[in-house]
Amino acid sequence: MAAEQPQSTGQDGRGSQDGQGAQDSGTPVLDALGPAGPYRAHNRQEVTDVTGAVMAEMSLVPALYVNRTMKALHAATPLPAAERAGALARAAESFRTATLGGLTVQEYEAAVSRVSGLPVEVVRVATATCADRVANSYRSVQLARPTGAVPDWRDPLVRTSQAVWTRRGEVLAVHVPGNHPGTHGFWPEALALGYRVAVRPAAREPFTAHRLVLALREAGFGGDHVVLLPCGHEAADALVRGADLAYGGDEIIRQYADDPGVLSLQPGRSKILLTADTDWRDHLDMIVDSVTRHAGSGCVNATAVLVEGDPAPLAGAIAERLAALPSLPPHDEKAVLPVQNTKAARALEKFVLDRAQGTRAWLGGTGFVDELGDGSAVLRPAVHQVASAEAPQLSAEVPFPCVWVGPWSREDDVEPLRDTLVLTVVTEDEDLVQALIDEPSISNLHVGSHATHRHRPGLPHDGYLGEFLMRSKTVVRV
Repeated sequence: MAAEQPQSTGQDGRGSQDGQGAQDSGTPVLDALGPAGPYRAHNRQEVTDVTGAVMAEMSLVPALYVNRTMKALHAATPLPAAERAGALARAAESFRTATLGGLTVQEYEAAVSRVSGLPVEVVRVATATCADRVANSYRSVQLARPTGAVPDWRDPLVRTSQAVWTRRGEVLAVHVPGNHPGTHGFWPEALALGYRVAVRPAAREPFTAHRLVLALREAGFGGDHVVLLPCGHEAADALVRGADLAYGGDEIIRQYADDPGVLSLQPGRSKILLTADTDWRDHLDMIVDSVTRHAGSGCVNATAVLVEGDPAPLAGAIAERLAALPSLPPHDEKAVLPVQNTKAARALEKFVLDRAQGTRAWLGGTGFVDELGDGSAVLRPAVHQVASAEAPQLSAEVPFPCVWVGPWSREDDVEPLRDTLVLTVVTEDEDLVQALIDEPSISNLHVGSHATHRHRPGLPHDGYLGEFLMRSKTVVRV
């Protein structure tokens, strides 16, 4: 968290250095990070942990400040490609190990665990994962480039009328959800491509965005290349309007779902399918891992399992495994389940139980909230069996290990498997595999006993981000 002296915020949106502005209560403040450096606004939003305790205040910048910042980003010139690649590698190492904004990496991980409710070990893994993605950003975007295009018009191949891969714009607005720190590993690919990036951090968990922007600036990206703009709804709209393209998954982004310049992150609804030519018992470890990894909070966690045959034995086996997981606060080294504020946990419990009407509950059927007595509660696993592959519950996605198990038949075909981020299919049927590959609404297919969360840098998540940010342009040069 930034330690600069308090700055006042005038009505014109500029911060002064006269020290006569906002008075601080002693609570740490997460400053905005604008073109001129840290910016502390009068308007603040409390950042609370899962017990309700205030951990920090986050500066909320006004729309006028956003507008001026976006103009500065548009006016900036990208770093040369080689410098961008080196800066991203340095930023990844800083994010992974350095003290940034006054927080060591251990203090950062503890803060994220407290506010998000994710087990601290899950956050540690996310730190390493995010750093790996950032370090490989430049390489990843090159993998997205069409083979018929070159990255620079000066390439000698352009003289043979080769296409050039070029940006669709200059400035990207990022609204990343706060469900998991790993979601921040993808947007730095825009910096690798020469975009300037404005990030609006999630109110629930702003620490990762703050730390990553600090790391990128320390590594060589200027204040007019990447900025952090915490803000309310009016200013958030200004951020999207002031950018050429926008990317993310919060309610602001969803308002622009029909805009071709906006890439909206969708629910994962990741699934597993096991056909009759396989024995689910041989794959139970993979299934449970797909449901519970990341504390069940990610879009790549399996939320539905379909089996060709009777689903009851499989549902019972999954429930038996998940019932043994302990209820612990997120800072406990042995914690594996997510924690939320009790009020929010009870609301989620009602949401799930209302939708579970008519299903067979193997686990969590009478409730899955386990209160810890400090204002927070563990979200324990839930396992329900549905009657058919067309059950509406199969499209539900919630941020804890909650899985719907149902039957699948050849007559169902691929219809129940559509709109899926990751599908793991365990089968010997190559015709089925081909049909699943051909289905455009299935973003990623894992064939064989591979957990739905399996990923590595360089592979597309929901397509390559570069496919959205770039286009191929014919350049004829003699």
